[in-house]
Amino acid sequence: MDVARLRADFPILDREEHGRPLVYLDSAATSQKPSVVLRAEEEFYARTNANVHRGVYGLSVEATDAYEAARATAARFVRARDPNEIVFLRGTTEALNLLATSLGRSRLRKGDRVVATVMEHHSNIVPWHLLREYGGIEVQFVGIDDAGELRLDELDRWLADGRTKIVTVTHVSNVLGTVNPVREIADRAHARGALVVVDAAQSAPHLPIDVEALGADYLAFSGHKTLGPMGIGVLWGRAELLESLPPCMGGGEMIREVHTDRVTYREAPARFEAGTPNVGGAVGLAAALDYLSGVGWEEVAAHERRLQERALRLAHDRFGDDLTVFGPADAARRQAVFSFALRGAHPHDIASLLDADGICVRAGHHCAQPLMERLRVPAVTRASPYLYNTESEIDRLFDGLVKVRDLFVGGAKPVPRAG
Repeated sequence: MDVARLRADFPILDREEHGRPLVYLDSAATSQKPSVVLRAEEEFYARTNANVHRGVYGLSVEATDAYEAARATAARFVRARDPNEIVFLRGTTEALNLLATSLGRSRLRKGDRVVATVMEHHSNIVPWHLLREYGGIEVQFVGIDDAGELRLDELDRWLADGRTKIVTVTHVSNVLGTVNPVREIADRAHARGALVVVDAAQSAPHLPIDVEALGADYLAFSGHKTLGPMGIGVLWGRAELLESLPPCMGGGEMIREVHTDRVTYREAPARFEAGTPNVGGAVGLAAALDYLSGVGWEEVAAHERRLQERALRLAHDRFGDDLTVFGPADAARRQAVFSFALRGAHPHDIASLLDADGICVRAGHHCAQPLMERLRVPAVTRASPYLYNTESEIDRLFDGLVKVRDLFVGGAKPVPRAG
């Protein structure tokens, strides 16, 4: 992959911070956008803007065609059988809230159980806790081992009594980078009659998604992490399951008929897209997904593997036991993120000092407080490289960390790890 040529597609990467070239290592929070995405959204509003599905005039028809073409692109991206299995929403958070609310109304009863994992983002925890608080649903969690991988024996324990109706799991951890065995989890859950919800927010930017191969019943991802605009995302669901879900929001476009004494709803996906949709965002997302697919998944994987291997090697060679890396030690078993703790330095101080060098990383609990409790840390620093980052930028990250260590630990020499 020609990273230098690819970087030219991202205008923001020409920016300087504090007199230094920008090193953007926070793509797990939001990715940068290539020019083709910026142009697609601008072109829609400049040339095609009209409300969709509502007008018989030509401009409205053209806007509707662009919106539905974006739906077809999203369906191809996740290898869905039918574009009507794609619901456009604001992002993964809204998709998971929709599922929790609608499944809570239609499928779950007091005493039923939802099983998540301790590595879930809060967006895949809080909506289920709301069902616990208001509907009497039990919520339980599968733990992780010391390598940052799921304890599937605990999943089996929660599945054994038949009360687990939903298993919800992140495909890739936004802190550990762990790639979870979704197909294996789905097979175990389905054997016990449970549905499987997959949070693909951190996997869709890095891995080819095949909903059938994963064995998912529902899957969600966000456009803004996948080179697309903010405020647009995708919920995929099996057609027969979407049709069985009641709507979550009411308003225009999702109804068939409204009377003073009754209301009927349209089929999926329309019943879940109340109000005016983010058409420009959907068009931009389609451009992003086409761009990402055009780069080539094998090329993306090989490049990101090199970045992960370099980061893991530099952590070992330059810091030893002064720096703890969370998640699988093998680069082949992780994706997307590099989270760490530097002895003697608070994550927020690390992020602030790196910012002075023009390096953008994230510090905090990363909306994963149950995982922080399991790791026994209040917060971590996270660098999340993507396809537009270079090995030299990884070197700059570790050069900056040396400065941080020298400031907080007085230039202490690293303590080599055994082996």
